[in-house]
Amino acid sequence: MMPMLNDRAQILLKTLVERYISDGQPVGSRSLQQFSGLEVSPATIRNVMADLEEMGLVSSPHTSAGRVPTALGYRLFIDTLLVTQPLDEAHVQQLKSHFQPDNPSRLLVQASNLLSELTHFAGVVATPQRTAITVRQIEFLRLAEKKVLLIIVMPDGEVENRVLFTDKDYSQSQLTEAGNFLNQHYADCAFQDIHQRVQAELRQLHHDMTALMTAAMAAGDAAMARKSEDYVISGERNLLHIHDLSSNMNQLRGLFNVFEQKTDLLQLLNVSRHAPGVHIFVGNESGLAGLDECSVISAPYAADGQIIGTLAVVGPKRMNYERVVPIVDITAKLLSSALSQH
Repeated sequence: MMPMLNDRAQILLKTLVERYISDGQPVGSRSLQQFSGLEVSPATIRNVMADLEEMGLVSSPHTSAGRVPTALGYRLFIDTLLVTQPLDEAHVQQLKSHFQPDNPSRLLVQASNLLSELTHFAGVVATPQRTAITVRQIEFLRLAEKKVLLIIVMPDGEVENRVLFTDKDYSQSQLTEAGNFLNQHYADCAFQDIHQRVQAELRQLHHDMTALMTAAMAAGDAAMARKSEDYVISGERNLLHIHDLSSNMNQLRGLFNVFEQKTDLLQLLNVSRHAPGVHIFVGNESGLAGLDECSVISAPYAADGQIIGTLAVVGPKRMNYERVVPIVDITAKLLSSALSQH
């Protein structure tokens, strides 16, 4: 249960968190007196700080007379004292220009890069869950002798291109015939279904098409593998330069293990899919040991009004929440808009 604070204690806690976020140094009573705007003595402030420490909202590092917020202190600050402002329209239009709605997969990368660039932390975008990847159209174009361009068009308009080096030289008319055959028999089929049907029907195919069909399947498998990546991440190296994290190598190793293992982080992000708006996990609230010194700020994104994934910023607990929360919020909305336009 969250502790109840009177107005004076709230102001002092808010001032302490903001000063610590800004400076990274334990905050003493004289600094709190100077920046809080309260007309109280340092002794009174010390008494309030002692009460906050007893409640578990602040702690005293051994090397300093000042105090720092705990994870619980950050949580109370975020839930009751944080004031965020939406980004102005000019800034939103500038961010919107980063999204080019010509390719859904590229949009996810653009969102991840934008989160990282704006916050200087790690930007993560969990990819939509896909039950099956289908084919809308397959084409073969002759590039040169024994060199063919395979074009696979997905239902969402995304295109997979692959240059094939063949054992024999195909004329463009042969390639067109092969493409027409595949489109007639396999258009709108999932790759998994195509694989099963090909095994049964391969003997019936014209011999010249067998090699082309095999190559098309290999390219389709590559497209499936890439699309089934669990998430896109950018800027994780930024975290190496943040003292709060890099000063403890075991902690840093645990953090990068979370990125590498993927499953636990995806489960955490999945929590945000069930409700709109921004979700903030501070320290051990994530339930992941590697994120004990981090905060994760996440929001779901949608396409055509349907939530299909989650994006997030992963950074230190000592981050400027007032600035980062609106960035996560608007990035989710811009990504949703771009995906819906496609």
